[in-house]
Amino acid sequence: MPNSVPDPSGEAFARELKVAVAAAEEAGGMLRGRFPDVFQVRTKGENGDVVTDLDLAAEKIVLTRLQHHFPYDRVLSEEAGLLGADGSRTWLVDPLDGSNNIAIGLASFVVGIGLCIGDTPVVGVVHEPVTGHTWRAVAGQGAYGPRGRLTGPGGGVPESGPVLAWTQGHAVDRGDTRLVTLRGALERRCRRVLQLWAPLLGWSMLARGTIDGFVGYRAEGVDLPAGALLAAEAGVELRTLTGEPFRPGFAGPDEGRSFVAAKGAALEYVLREVAAALPRTP
Repeated sequence: MPNSVPDPSGEAFARELKVAVAAAEEAGGMLRGRFPDVFQVRTKGENGDVVTDLDLAAEKIVLTRLQHHFPYDRVLSEEAGLLGADGSRTWLVDPLDGSNNIAIGLASFVVGIGLCIGDTPVVGVVHEPVTGHTWRAVAGQGAYGPRGRLTGPGGGVPESGPVLAWTQGHAVDRGDTRLVTLRGALERRCRRVLQLWAPLLGWSMLARGTIDGFVGYRAEGVDLPAGALLAAEAGVELRTLTGEPFRPGFAGPDEGRSFVAAKGAALEYVLREVAAALPRTP
């Protein structure tokens, strides 16, 4: 991943990071205060995904801050869609990553905000309302959390196998042959494969080193750049399913958003398992 986009002020994206952290934490405070009280849930799309009034309330908080401080930037938000004119700077907002968890009373959800220049992430913020913790990264400046700099997992492979997070895009059919084959192989060869229903939570866990890796299959674009930046700045390597360097952008078809993220021996272990499950076609 490129180190940074040049900034003549000497400290790239300091203002953007400050605004994003404040927006995520304000939205998180609202979510923490209202969960698990009664709230409205409705389905969206044809794949069983849901949206709650908490999603919309959190989104309003984040968008208000971003549009006040950066009125000429585009914003792509989970519920509101694309806002603003074309431009090189795009804010990505997932105001409540984990809506399905909230809908069943599971306290596993985060607020995510990213900034991309073109299709390259330069700022990533993940806030966990339940704990009040915030993890943040700027391209080329490292990743940080409440206890200081994040260094990711150790990179070794536990005797029982690695613990992985898993994500797949909303549009992926459950009967997708590659999906079923890949997920089944990882389940057999890894200690745990966690489908958290909140990809940004998985990225923060990887950046903190509490899991060994993360595998995505045609992942959603709105939360991928912020989370991947957080992990990359913590020293995690990002690869495609075939082992090439992975560029975590939000644009383009979802077929380009399949990845393996890990370090050291754990990365090589997962890539070998993926290659065995999905051999390359001539």
